[in-house]
Amino acid sequence: MGVQEVKIAANQKELNRFTRFLLKDIQAMEYMLENDWFEQAPIRIGAEQEVCLVDEHGKPAPKSMEILAALNHPSFTTELSRFNIEANLSPVEFTGDCFSRVQKELDDLMDLIHKTAHDLEARVILTGILPTIRKFDLDIENLTPIDRYYALLQAIERLRGKAAYELKIEGLDELNLKHDSALIEACNTSFQVHLQVTPQDFVSKYNIAQAISAPVLGVSSNSPMLFGKRLWNETRIALFQQSVDTRITNEHLRYTSPRVTFGNGWVKNSILDLYKEDIVRFKVLLTTDVKEDVLDSVKNNKTPQLQALSIHNSTVYRWNRPCYGISPNGKPHLRIENRILPSGPTTLDEVANSAFWVGLMNGFEEAYPDVTKVLEFDDVKANFIKTARTGLGSKHHWVHGKTVNDIELIQKELLPIARIGLEKAKVDEKDINKYLEIIEDRTETGMNGSRWILKSYSKLLKESTKEEATTAIVAGMAYNQKTKKPVHEWKLASIQDIADWHPTSLLVEEFMTTDIFTVSKDEIPEFSADMMDWRRIRYLPIENEQGELIGLITSRQLLRHFSTMYKNEKLDYSTIKDLMIKDPLTIAPEATIIEAIDVMNTQKIGCLPVVNNKKLVGIITESNFLSITSSLLKRLAAKKKKAIRKEEEAKQENNTEPEKDS
Repeated sequence: MGVQEVKIAANQKELNRFTRFLLKDIQAMEYMLENDWFEQAPIRIGAEQEVCLVDEHGKPAPKSMEILAALNHPSFTTELSRFNIEANLSPVEFTGDCFSRVQKELDDLMDLIHKTAHDLEARVILTGILPTIRKFDLDIENLTPIDRYYALLQAIERLRGKAAYELKIEGLDELNLKHDSALIEACNTSFQVHLQVTPQDFVSKYNIAQAISAPVLGVSSNSPMLFGKRLWNETRIALFQQSVDTRITNEHLRYTSPRVTFGNGWVKNSILDLYKEDIVRFKVLLTTDVKEDVLDSVKNNKTPQLQALSIHNSTVYRWNRPCYGISPNGKPHLRIENRILPSGPTTLDEVANSAFWVGLMNGFEEAYPDVTKVLEFDDVKANFIKTARTGLGSKHHWVHGKTVNDIELIQKELLPIARIGLEKAKVDEKDINKYLEIIEDRTETGMNGSRWILKSYSKLLKESTKEEATTAIVAGMAYNQKTKKPVHEWKLASIQDIADWHPTSLLVEEFMTTDIFTVSKDEIPEFSADMMDWRRIRYLPIENEQGELIGLITSRQLLRHFSTMYKNEKLDYSTIKDLMIKDPLTIAPEATIIEAIDVMNTQKIGCLPVVNNKKLVGIITESNFLSITSSLLKRLAAKKKKAIRKEEEAKQENNTEPEKDS
């Protein structure tokens, strides 16, 4: 969780002072490593659960502060945004029924937060990226109002300047947008797993963590959509890197590493390789008022906090992160934090992912004593990126130059290795079978969280709007998560999951058409007419070279123009500028659907261009409202049918009741 009291250095003197503390922390750790200070046993595992908060419509609910106040529980804490909360699980010894114990605590915490959120008219969802999240949910007003979060965003902005944050992610659909702050990172939610390791095992274990990242990610992916677009199978990977990227574009081919990083090579000597690389590669983002003289502490045989190192480490986002901590007995320990795993789909799935990863970490050396001698690091990194893009079923570059499908790799090689690793730690056979069978079943069915979302979305689009489809997916998640069945046993999301859906408080941005065709003011009318005919549309916005809306042309205007030409029997060399409606009525994306309907009815117009900061971002027409009306009628019919069925069932129950003796 890191240090809470952080700040941006006010001047170079403060920055230099913090840097000196950072270098002293490295010296102190070197001394502790050389003199065997670190805890050797027992080995523990731990986890952090991030959750999304949603309202009755399945949209982000910025209620974390109210829910945390009502919970008043030490295991729960804030996250970057007001619609996320984190739960920290107690460390448990890696042996016996450890995974059942993790799941028991996790389920208890989730039951508690579900109840508390429900009392405050919110729900809790476990997912890597919430399918219903909208760009305006990431306004700065939804930043959690705590100083360290403001400091983090300001520090990132200071390094990268005032330039907008650009997201460019391409999958089945393409996302290309700008945002004004790093709060866009709040779209990501994960289930972070910690494994304690000894100093002498750290190098080997860390390299193993890197080597197995791709297949572990592939089988556990749960984040294929963002802003209603189907992108990478695990879109979190691309989104996280781009959302906190402090780099600026260079004219020359100079390499600069992103702060969200997989790494650049195998670790060779110790955990210090990683810490030293991060200090030289990445500028200090945040500082604090360090009170401890760590060199005095180690001289007096007192375990140091290493505050400066902990803060810097918390602002470098390795997918496998090295961690330093102090155990309850006062001894220092080392951990590897797996940041690859997404939140959800269920707690059972999350613990299965954890057992698979921890088992591999503990058993891999039995098969490959030195992974760096049988695998190229570049292949490992390429596997990770490819799997994040394409998901389960990816081809991997594997040991000794082999190429293998990840499903085959998991089934034939990695699951047996994970079993060996868990048996080696004397994990209960019941736990081993329970959790590894879930991973095996996922590979056999080909169904993980991402596949469930994508298949549900494709099915729903055939019978509903995009907004309804994403809402139904979230409703399906909520229902299935209550059953606590693993995701490979879930039925696909159904439109019936949102029988009570209604658009009263929903916004234009959720229903507007974004795939819009435009023309310039200097185009000829014939081109606009053909465009309307080919695309079967009735309205064309007119943009200038800056992408700003300057007019609108309708099919009726063009019909009138060509009719006049025909009657006058002469050519007309007009351009769109001569015909267009100048300064047409517009609406903002954050306006409600009801407001849009009122404007169109009052003004007797058939469409409203949607404009944000003078830029055209969409259009809403009568056809959008027909879709909404159709959906509402279907919902009403479904509700009526449901009510009739309940009434008939009640009558049958009454008719079958035994008669009472008179």
